[in-house]
Amino acid sequence: MKLHHLKPAHGAKTARKRVARGDRGRGGKTAGRGTKGTGERRKMPAWFEGGGVPLTRRQPKSPGFNNPNKVVYAVINVARLEEAFETGDTVTVETLRKRGLVKKKGPVKVLGGGEVSKPLTVEVDAVSDSAREKLTAAGGTVL
Repeated sequence: MKLHHLKPAHGAKTARKRVARGDRGRGGKTAGRGTKGTGERRKMPAWFEGGGVPLTRRQPKSPGFNNPNKVVYAVINVARLEEAFETGDTVTVETLRKRGLVKKKGPVKVLGGGEVSKPLTVEVDAVSDSAREKLTAAGGTVL
C-alpha cells in the first residue's frame, strides 16, 4: 500500500449543504431553520440578556462602588508607638511620617493593637476607644 492509495472512510467526507439560494429550491428562504426565534437567527452571544440592557451597561462606569465621602485612614497600632517613641514624647502625624511609621497619605488613626507602658502625648486625626484607654492608663494624653 502506498500513500496515494489511501483515502478516507466512506461517508467521512461530505460536501457542505449550500442553503438559502432563493425561495424556490430546497434549503431556500429559511434554510431549514424554521421561523422566528433565536434558532432562526445567528447564534446569540453568551452574555445576551434577551434584549434588555446588559449587566455590563447597567453597572457604573468605573470599577467598584466607591463612596466619595468615605474617609480612609492610615492606621498604626499602639504597640508600634511603644517601640518607636521614648517616654514623654509627642506623637504627631509629622513625626510618624518622618520616622516612616505611616507611609499612606491622608488622615492618621491610632488603633489599640498591642500594649503601651510609656506615657505619650498623641495628636493625630483619630484614635480608637481601646487605644485611648491604653494610652491614658499608661499616663499619656490624647489630644
